[in-house]
Amino acid sequence: MANTDVRLQLFSGINFTNRRIVFRRGGVAVRDLGAFRFDNVLSSFRLRNVSTIDSVTLVLFSRINFQGSIRIFRGRQNVSNLGNFNNLTSSFILVGRNLTNSQIQLIQSTGIPPRDILVIRQ
Repeated sequence: MANTDVRLQLFSGINFTNRRIVFRRGGVAVRDLGAFRFDNVLSSFRLRNVSTIDSVTLVLFSRINFQGSIRIFRGRQNVSNLGNFNNLTSSFILVGRNLTNSQIQLIQSTGIPPRDILVIRQ
């Protein structure tokens, strides 16, 4: 399963500093980052798929339940500063494949994440 090799580190400070949360399981959808006391504090992250470098998608949402403004990241990335999206993330979806823009729009309009990932609610 592609999702088992996905890794994500979230940081509350720019340049990978301050509080950190690590996801090693793979595909995950977090409906409300308040569940981790991490709502509206994300400033930087490291994203990768250890087996297939280009097969990973991270979608950040500015509101809970996959709503609001979005930022999409595909492939291995180290983002040291989210710029105008700093401290705005309230939910996210992480999968070990490339989601299309239309798949992401469907998630945003329905609030329903992909079926084959762990969903975390508050």
